[in-house]
Amino acid sequence: MIPHISSRPRRSLAALAAIGAALTLAAPAAFADTAPVSPSGAPAAAFRSAAPAAPAAPTAQSATWAAGTRAYLVITAPGDTSAVRSAVTSNGGTVFSYFDAIGVIVAHSASGTFATTMRGVSGVQQVGATRTSDVPADAYNPALPANPAQSAAPATEPVRADMSQIKADQAWAVTTGSPSVKVGILDTGVDDQHQDIAPNFNAADSVSCAYGKPDTRAGAWRDVDQHGTHVAGTVAAAKNGKGAIGVAPGVKISSVRIAEPGTTLFFPENTICGFMWSGDHGFKVTNNSYYTDPWQFNCPDNLDQAAILEGVGRAQKYAEGKGSLQVAAAGNANYNLANKTTDTASPNDSTPVTRTITNACLDIPAELPGVVTVAANGSGTTKASFSNFGRDIIEVSAPGEGVYSTVPGGKYSSLSGTSMASPHVAGVAALLASVNPSLTPADIRARLATQANDIACPSDSRCTGTTANNSFFGEGQVDALKAVGGSTPPPGKYFENTGDVAVGDNTTVESPIAVTGVTGNAPATLKVGVAIQHTYIGDLKVDLVAPDGTVYTLHNRTGGGTDNINQTYTVNASAEVANGTWKLRVNDNASQDTGKIDAWNLTF
Repeated sequence: MIPHISSRPRRSLAALAAIGAALTLAAPAAFADTAPVSPSGAPAAAFRSAAPAAPAAPTAQSATWAAGTRAYLVITAPGDTSAVRSAVTSNGGTVFSYFDAIGVIVAHSASGTFATTMRGVSGVQQVGATRTSDVPADAYNPALPANPAQSAAPATEPVRADMSQIKADQAWAVTTGSPSVKVGILDTGVDDQHQDIAPNFNAADSVSCAYGKPDTRAGAWRDVDQHGTHVAGTVAAAKNGKGAIGVAPGVKISSVRIAEPGTTLFFPENTICGFMWSGDHGFKVTNNSYYTDPWQFNCPDNLDQAAILEGVGRAQKYAEGKGSLQVAAAGNANYNLANKTTDTASPNDSTPVTRTITNACLDIPAELPGVVTVAANGSGTTKASFSNFGRDIIEVSAPGEGVYSTVPGGKYSSLSGTSMASPHVAGVAALLASVNPSLTPADIRARLATQANDIACPSDSRCTGTTANNSFFGEGQVDALKAVGGSTPPPGKYFENTGDVAVGDNTTVESPIAVTGVTGNAPATLKVGVAIQHTYIGDLKVDLVAPDGTVYTLHNRTGGGTDNINQTYTVNASAEVANGTWKLRVNDNASQDTGKIDAWNLTF
C-alpha cells in the first residue's frame, strides 16, 4: 500500500516525521491562509478569454457562501464558453472562473444533481467534482496571508553539498542565470521579504490561484506554510553572502500560490489556474512539488477524475505551448509508479478509502505528458529511501535529503523529500534557458536527460533498466555545469570518493582520496564537499588530513542532535603540496549514535 502523499507540497521528511505521516513531498498540500480574489473581482484577461487581446466579460457570481457548495470542472470545446456558462447558471450553478482558451469552467453548486444534469447539456464534454468536501467560505472573501517579521541574516553563505553534488557551484563560474528567465513556484506561496529571496523576487507576475481564480492583490502570493519558500530558495536564493545559494541565483522567481488556507490542499482548479497563469506570464520553467488533491491517483474510468485529468492536462499543455516547462516531484512513498495496484489515501479531503487502481490512474501533474518527473537522490549516488520510482516514469534525479534552504521570516531549514529534489532540476532547467534562450520546453527536457550523469542500479531488485536509464534514477542525476556549457572538471582538478565508510560509536575512521596531476600547492580556497549520514552530529569531529599529515578541522562537535552533515567547506591549504593522499577523518566521541561517510570530494 502507498502512504498518502498529501496534495500539499510534498512535505519534508522532518515535517512528515513530526506529524507521523508517510514520507511524501512531491505534491504540496494546499496550504492556504488566503483565498482568491472575491467573486466580484474581474479575473485577469488571459484567464477569461481564448484570445487574451479580447477577453470575455466575467460572469456574475454570488458572493454568498452556502453549506453544501461543491466545485466542478465543466469541460467544453476551447474558445467561446459563454453558452455553457449560461447553462451552468440555469441549472443550479454559478461560474466561479473560466478559461476559454482551454474550454474549462470552474462551477460551484449546492445541487446534488448538478453534475448529472450538466453532462446532458449540448456542448458539454465532461463534468467532474473536484472535491469530496464543501468549497470553503474563504473562496468568496479571501484573507491575505501573514507577512512575517524577518530574522537577522546569517553572516556566512557556505556552498552546500547538494549544490556541489550537481556541480552548481562550478556552473556559477560560467553564469548564475539570466534575470530575463522567470521561474514559477507553484506551491504554498513564497515569503518575498526573505533576504535571500527578495533580490530575485518578481512581484509583478506573482499571484494566488487558491480556489481556482487569480488573486493579484499584493501579498496574496505569500506562504501559508514554509514549503514554497524552501523550494524557491533551492531554485534561486541570491548569491549575496547570506545564508544559502540557489541553483540559479541570477534568475527571477514568481510565486503562484495554489495551496488553500487551513487545509493546505491543491485542488484541480487551483492547478489549472496556476498553469494558465504560468503560460500567460512567460514563465520559462515552473516547479511543482505537489500532487493535485483530493485524489492521489486520478483514474479515467471515474467520471469526476476523468474530468480532472482532462482539465489539468489541457492547462499543462497550454502552458507548455506558451513556452513553459513543468518540473514535478515524483512523491515520497517509496512506491513503484509503473506498477500501481492500490490507493489507500484518497480522497484526502474527506474519508480515504482503499481502492484497486491500475497504471491508467495518474499522479498529476507528475505523470502528465511533457512534465519532467524527478526522483530524489541521497547524499551520494543513492536512491533516497522515500523516493517514488518507476521505469519510463522517472526522468531524472537530484539531491533530496537534508536540503538546506530558505523558510519564511528570514530563516533557514534542512528538509528532505522529492519536493526538495524537484527545484534542483527546475534550477538547472533555468540555467539551460539562460544560456540558450531559444530552447523550447521539449528542448530543455531533452537536454536535462542527455546531460544527466548516469547512475547504475544498486543491489535492489526493484531497480530495473540500464545504467543509462532505469526505474530509480531515470536518465541520471542532473548536471548544472553541463547545462551552462561547462565540462566535467578536468583530471587533476576534481576528485571524489563515494565509497561508504561506517562510523561506529567511539571510533575514528578515514576515507582517502589520491590526488594526482595537479601542479604545485593546493589553493587557498580548496573546496571540501562532505556528505556524512549520522544521527546527532554533535558527537562528531571531522578533519581534512593533508598528505603530509597536517590536520584541518572542518567540524568540531557542533550541531547537537541535528542529523547528517551535508556541506562544502573552504580550506586554506596553500601550504600543502596538492598531489598525494588526502583523507577525511571522522571521530565519533560518544555512544548510541552511528552512521557513515557517504561521500566526499576535493575541488582544487
